[in-house]
Amino acid sequence: MAKKTNNSNRERKIGKQVVEKKPLVDHKTKNLIWTVITIIILLIFFIVNNTRDEPEEGPYPPNYNSQQTNNSEN
Repeated sequence: MAKKTNNSNRERKIGKQVVEKKPLVDHKTKNLIWTVITIIILLIFFIVNNTRDEPEEGPYPPNYNSQQTNNSEN
């Protein structure tokens, strides 16, 4: 007689098996990379903005009266 195999321990899957896609870069590592890139870009903009020379002051607009501004400050 044929020997019976124990099938109760075996998992039976019906239908298609879903294969999990493993990401190339871990989620935490990807967030760290984007955070570092963003901070570096912001730092570059901050440095460029503060190292440029300020433009020289131009002439006053027509009909400008400097006494009007001094009175409004008091």
